[in-house]
Amino acid sequence: MSSRAPLWRALAAFAVVAISLLLAVKSEAKLGLDLRGGTQIVLETQDSDRVKADSESTDRALTVLRGRVDALGVAEPTLARSGEKRIIVELPGLQDPREAAEVIGQTAQLSFHEVIAVPTADTKPGKGERLLDDEDGNPLLVGEALLDGNGVSDATAGTEQQGLGEWLVDVTFNGAGRDGWRQLVSDACANPAAGNRVAILLDDEVISSPGVVPDLCSAGGGARTSISGTFTQETAEDLAVLIKGGALPVPVEVVEQRTVGPTLGKVAIDASIEAAIIGIVLTGLFIMFVYRIVGLLATIALGTYALISYGLLVWLGATLTLPGLAGFVLAIGLAIDANVLVFERAREEYAERAEAGLSPALSTGFNKAWSAIVDSNVTTLLAAALLFFFASGPVKGFGVTLSIGVVASMVSALVVARVLCEWAVRRSVVRGHPAISGLGGTGRIRAWLTESGPDLMKRSGTWIAVTLVVAVVSVGGIALRGLNLGVEFTGGRLLEYSTSKTVDAEEAREVIGQAGFPKAVVQSSSGDGGTENVSIRLGDITNDEAFEIEKALATVAGDVEKERDELVGPSLGKELRDKALIAFAIAIAAQMLYLAWRFRWTYAAAAVLSMSSVVLTVVGVFAWWGKPIDGVFLAAVLSIIGLAVNDTIVVFDRIREHTGDNRSRPLRTVVNEAILQTIPRTINTGLGAMFILAALAVLGGDSLTDFAIALLIGLSVGILSTIFTASALAVVFEERWPYDPTAPRAKVIDPYATIDDGRSTGAVL
Repeated sequence: MSSRAPLWRALAAFAVVAISLLLAVKSEAKLGLDLRGGTQIVLETQDSDRVKADSESTDRALTVLRGRVDALGVAEPTLARSGEKRIIVELPGLQDPREAAEVIGQTAQLSFHEVIAVPTADTKPGKGERLLDDEDGNPLLVGEALLDGNGVSDATAGTEQQGLGEWLVDVTFNGAGRDGWRQLVSDACANPAAGNRVAILLDDEVISSPGVVPDLCSAGGGARTSISGTFTQETAEDLAVLIKGGALPVPVEVVEQRTVGPTLGKVAIDASIEAAIIGIVLTGLFIMFVYRIVGLLATIALGTYALISYGLLVWLGATLTLPGLAGFVLAIGLAIDANVLVFERAREEYAERAEAGLSPALSTGFNKAWSAIVDSNVTTLLAAALLFFFASGPVKGFGVTLSIGVVASMVSALVVARVLCEWAVRRSVVRGHPAISGLGGTGRIRAWLTESGPDLMKRSGTWIAVTLVVAVVSVGGIALRGLNLGVEFTGGRLLEYSTSKTVDAEEAREVIGQAGFPKAVVQSSSGDGGTENVSIRLGDITNDEAFEIEKALATVAGDVEKERDELVGPSLGKELRDKALIAFAIAIAAQMLYLAWRFRWTYAAAAVLSMSSVVLTVVGVFAWWGKPIDGVFLAAVLSIIGLAVNDTIVVFDRIREHTGDNRSRPLRTVVNEAILQTIPRTINTGLGAMFILAALAVLGGDSLTDFAIALLIGLSVGILSTIFTASALAVVFEERWPYDPTAPRAKVIDPYATIDDGRSTGAVL
């Protein structure tokens, strides 16, 4: 093998960095609403008497809603259909969801009817007729609809030119609506007993029931009319927007609503950037201390990871969300893991063949670590894909950015870092002093483990028993304390406000209870940016009721600013909860199938059981602690699944290689040696990732602290579980169901081979 790095690899590394830099300079990332502030509303179309809610009717509703959103004047709104019956509306900068929900969410089923009569107590409606109250509360008997909102071409709010300044809505009919309007006017003019009136209904409520004036009867209808009533300027303009936007073909229901304050996202971005910088610096110092020159170059390559990640993000047009920031920070640990794997392999190679030099040892390190790196990253990508398909809202963005981060980490570690390191080990000063390269020795810890390390597999039963005890304690926490499920999984509303005064939770609970919400769960905490926050959790309340809570809180908390407002309908909460369980089940199945294919079913079962114990431990800790189990926690759990299996794969890869070369030796001895050889890599990688997560936990504020804590617990427990639980289970399973690929296959004996078919010349006695 040539000692010089192929030219193509250097050119590829330069091209990747250059293109990423170009994309980063020329393009800006699309920020999710949780980072730039605004309101997101998720609508679900419902079946009506005449139209079924499906993808076609939802698309028609989407077109109508787009017109209504444009009328709101919100900058850069986004509307898109999600699935068959859902529409996602994003309104950047809009902090009060009441206006948007009232205008966007109304079905606006506008219809025009003849007033048949002023009913009496004995009046019975006929076919197609209904008894309704007019705008003043007086009863009316109205006929069937002769015209609906689809026949309206325009509607504007204005005042009567010769009146007293009363507001009205001028309606213009299109070609399809003029015939219906003409028929309606004709019927009303022929019915003086009912006052020649027509009834205009919006969502089955009479908003106006004017009498048709004689001039209109003479004209036979015409192409326009005016809706009068007790309108103010605001209500007249709102009605005009609804009518002009058009009637929705099917009713819609708000199933989810999120509002994020303008400062929360900025604080989260700043905190994530600080955490990433501090994490990279601490990780870089640690890696340089352990691996010297190649560690320094790996840190430089790690710096290109951020550039490559950002370039991929803007190139794909992906939206960066708050959990997505955490995904990028988390992927830094994956990049370090790949380099640590390579450097440890290169150290081993140089220790065995020092005479060949550093360059061949480094190349062999990259080649031998390739399978473990690919396997471990594939499992992480599986978890990220599950987040994308089964999560919703900002957490879905975590799946996207984690995938981008994994790809970027592999490029920075396997392409950029390789070019730099192979260039360095070819320098004469490094060749003459191998120790400064960081690859010239296996290290004192590694030497001690190899020469006199403990026999971990001798007590495999003990490790399995300890794992079972921890599992029982975790289950006990879930059973006794219960899970503090967030509104995403239970439905309801979560309001969070920053306040200018420090307010006690009990005091806030009292004023909110006096406002009519005695069952509200109120908590106070330190928010992002050093503010004092109050969070209120309730059932499914309206936007107006949420505004009443905000006013009540302001009486004791001073200036109140909304930081977060999440509303999830009960049906959607159940759906998200079910999806979370499905995602977890599929994650386990997918990991097991992949591992069974790459290794053996015994190893796959051991890895999945070990990983499940890690997840159970994290959930148990959060249950005992009373921490919320929400969408961000789901992102953390699926990340833990990827990281735990990632660790286990590296160890199993070494066990597979070691057992293949030592089949005549006792299995436990061989496995123990393989584990001891990978412990330095496991510790170095774990510490590198922990620096980053610790910085995120300290600097991330309430937004990302719980996420980082869950991953820190999962990573710590996962390291122990990989070394003790997964390996112990693999040994037990392999001893129970051994497999030797070198053993000849048993011959299949035909049970009918000795039976005479009647053509034999001999006799069978």
